This record gives sequence, C-alpha cells and structure tokens, in this order.
Amino acid sequence: MSNTSINTAQNVNIDYRISSLGYRMTGILIDIIIMLVYLIILSYIEDGMEEVFDRFTTLGIGQLLFLPVAFYSLFFNIVFNGRTPGKFIVGTKVVKADGSPATWSDYLVCWVLRLVDIWVISPGIGVMAIVFSDRNQRLGDMAADTIVIDTRKKVKISHTILENVEQNYQPTFLNVNLLTDKDVNEIKEIYRLAGESRDYETLKLLRQRIESLLNMNSDLRDGVFVRTVLKDYSYLTQGR
Repeated sequence: MSNTSINTAQNVNIDYRISSLGYRMTGILIDIIIMLVYLIILSYIEDGMEEVFDRFTTLGIGQLLFLPVAFYSLFFNIVFNGRTPGKFIVGTKVVKADGSPATWSDYLVCWVLRLVDIWVISPGIGVMAIVFSDRNQRLGDMAADTIVIDTRKKVKISHTILENVEQNYQPTFLNVNLLTDKDVNEIKEIYRLAGESRDYETLKLLRQRIESLLNMNSDLRDGVFVRTVLKDYSYLTQGR
C-alpha cells in the first residue's frame, strides 16, 4: 500500500498510509446508516405533517428536509476539512494527492461525481476504480486529484530541517542563523542527492555557496562542513 507525505507548518513531514478499500467502505457504510436513521425520522415527521398541512405543503417541506441527505458528504467534508462522521469514526480523511489540504472546490467535484460512481449507476463503479487505481481513488478522487488517507496509521515522522543532535552538542558555526529555513531545506536536499550520487563537485560548489552566504571559510572537508552547518542550525534554532 502506498504512502503520502504531509508537510506541517513546523517543517515536519508526516507520512500517512493511503486508506484501504475496507476502511473506505466502512466509513461510507456508517454514513449511509446515519442518513437512513435521518430518513426514518423524516418519514415520521412527514406523516405528522399530513394531518396539519395540505399535500403540496407537506411535499415541499419534505423536499427541504431531504437536503441534508443530498448534501451530506459535501457539507461535512467542507466544514470538517475532509471528514464526514463515517470518516471520522474509521480514522480517514480526504486530502490532495500531494498531501496538502483539499479545498471546497475539490470536495464539490468529489460530491458531483459521487452521483456517477456510487449512487446513480452502480456502487461497483466506485469500488472497481478504487481497486484498480494506484492510490485507491474513485472517479471523483481522480477528477479532483484527491486521496483518502488513514490518519490512524502514521508510518513515519521525519524533520525536513532539524537534524538529530546530542543534548550536550557544541555548535561550531554560530552565524548559521543567517540562513533561512528555505536555505537549509535546499542545502539538505542537495547534500543528500550529492552524497547518493557521489557527486563531489556539486558538494564542493555547495560548500562554497554556504561559505558565501555565511561570509566565512572553514578547514573542514566539504561533506563534514555541510553536515556541521546543518547540525549547528538545528541546535541553534530548536528553541525558537
């Protein structure tokens, strides 16, 4: 089963597992049960209204009272950021395919196409789409570029900026505060790619770029220098 990564405001990546078909179907079933209970209550209300109002008035009020069922998923997804009561109970949530929050327009697309791949034609269309898609997406998800993640199964939490440093760590370069979070993110990514490909020329250029930003020179080897800068930055900014 594939994963997706969500980046928080604190520059922390949280990797989530994409929800399985079983969890998605359980969430939908719970939502259906909630709507059925509401419809049963609504039928009793309409029976009572027939004794008070004429037929057309009762029909009109009944249509208005049916709107919560028609807009059930759209309303809850917008208000609760990608969750209906069913999704909340099973621990799933709708997000964009890249892990970013979905918007109201994304929920609207999903809701409109829900009529096609779940309600109007056959639920089997939505099920087959989920089974055969790489990210367990139904047609509405594909059109809106959304996925359903399992928020109860956090696979891994990793920091994009912060490095693991010992409690008694002594920083070497105290002026690393001149760097920004964006700078450090780019440095760390270039350092990782250069290390994986053994691209020592790029590593040397990276080192020169850092020294230029910090207006300094160091005798440390290129790789050791970059790693030290990352650890120093982490140590000196963790308390911000």
